[in-house]
Amino acid sequence: MAGAESRRPPAPGEDVKPFTPEKTKEIVMSLQQPAVFCNMVGDWPALHWNAKYLSAVLDGKTIQFRLGLKTVDLVPQFETRCNYVKATLEEFLAWSCGQLSCLSGPFSCYEYSKYWAYADYKYIARIFEDKPEIFQDIRWSDFGFPGRSGKESTLWIGSEGANTPCHLDSYGCNLVLQVQGRKRWHLFPPGDTSFLYPTRIPYEESSIFSKVNVANPDLKRFPEFRNTTAHVVTLNPGQVLLVPRHWWHYVESIDPITVSINSWIELDADHEARVEEAITRMLVCAIKSAENPSAGDVWLNPTEVEATSHEINLQYLNKAVSAYFKCQKASVSEQACSSSTGTEQRTSASRKRKKREVGCEPEGYRLLTHEFGFSSFKAEKLQKIPFGPHLIQVLPQPQETSSMGAVAVESDSRDLLHENEGGHFGKLHCTRKQLVMSNDCETPAHQIDSDGSPNASETALSTNDLLDCLVNPHVINLVARLLLERTRV
Repeated sequence: MAGAESRRPPAPGEDVKPFTPEKTKEIVMSLQQPAVFCNMVGDWPALHWNAKYLSAVLDGKTIQFRLGLKTVDLVPQFETRCNYVKATLEEFLAWSCGQLSCLSGPFSCYEYSKYWAYADYKYIARIFEDKPEIFQDIRWSDFGFPGRSGKESTLWIGSEGANTPCHLDSYGCNLVLQVQGRKRWHLFPPGDTSFLYPTRIPYEESSIFSKVNVANPDLKRFPEFRNTTAHVVTLNPGQVLLVPRHWWHYVESIDPITVSINSWIELDADHEARVEEAITRMLVCAIKSAENPSAGDVWLNPTEVEATSHEINLQYLNKAVSAYFKCQKASVSEQACSSSTGTEQRTSASRKRKKREVGCEPEGYRLLTHEFGFSSFKAEKLQKIPFGPHLIQVLPQPQETSSMGAVAVESDSRDLLHENEGGHFGKLHCTRKQLVMSNDCETPAHQIDSDGSPNASETALSTNDLLDCLVNPHVINLVARLLLERTRV
């Protein structure tokens, strides 16, 4: 249970929160394992953002949906293997209910029993740009991040079976609010990276994918996956999941309609990560762009705008390196000031981003100084994490249970009490690439094998095989460190 120091008298009309914003931020910025916050958002207007309400607010505005097969095979359904349609939320809800109106609508080619649909990664600042007052329905200030609202958040709306392939985010940590329906999260610690067979194909800035379909792992091809330690949690409406930095996650919707909202929190470590990402982009774009265009290898994720030129990528790299050293100098200066004044507060501001938009300048890699400096918080100074009914650990799966088996942490915190006692735009800078849509019933894109790996009978190595080695996260980390050491002044 939280101590008395984490409580404060509620203001008139304010719900009592189990943790103060200061205590919550301390937990978020220092906890290195996933956990679920309960009873923290009961007064947030965003809890009313179910799909029907959002449909009324959007009032006929179309958004992009990603469609995939509910059939689970051995290959992950990367975004390059999915189909896309533009539709209204009203049309999506009608399709998910099996209404006859869908026979001629944008979902007419996709039988609900066979397909799932996902309006994923929707920038709230963009889809509600004409209704900025709605941003205040989301109050991340309760988690210790004043000024952060829906403007720095993204929206996810899916049908049953909708999922995100297993991946890790290069930047920041993640706070996820579940609004409608339930989602099941399969999380793996950073130490499991080699067991998850990381790849940068398909390429997406700041997302490192796993070659393994954790819903149906091919253990013949990926035997080391047996060594992973899955942490599984079913997130219910009103709960907020903390996904710490570099934790892998596979996410699936398990109810007919799900709605969730998330925001990525900047960390000091993002500065070095951006150097690594700049190096990765240079290598991937240079090598893949030099290939025969007729090869048909769908290597660029639909979330990316284009394969940027070597000149532009070099600008990205230099900006990233420059910002890294700027942050380093600011940190040294601040520590000196802190030691003389006794203050531990950081006042610099930062923004991180993930996606780039058509027409975006190389600011996509713009690195400003970090706003929240708790990542350097000394572990010995942190009080014992107050696990209990308001903060629930996401526990590892038992070894004998498959990664898709029983849920380690379920929705009702009461069942876990005995067991558990003891700058701003984030990834919001730019929109996803707007794909050219077609309502024609063509061969589904999921039939394209985007993995690019040779069959067992083949002996020749592909470009992707080379890239998998060159841009392996461990290799890129070493290259970044060598490069920064060479540049250090």
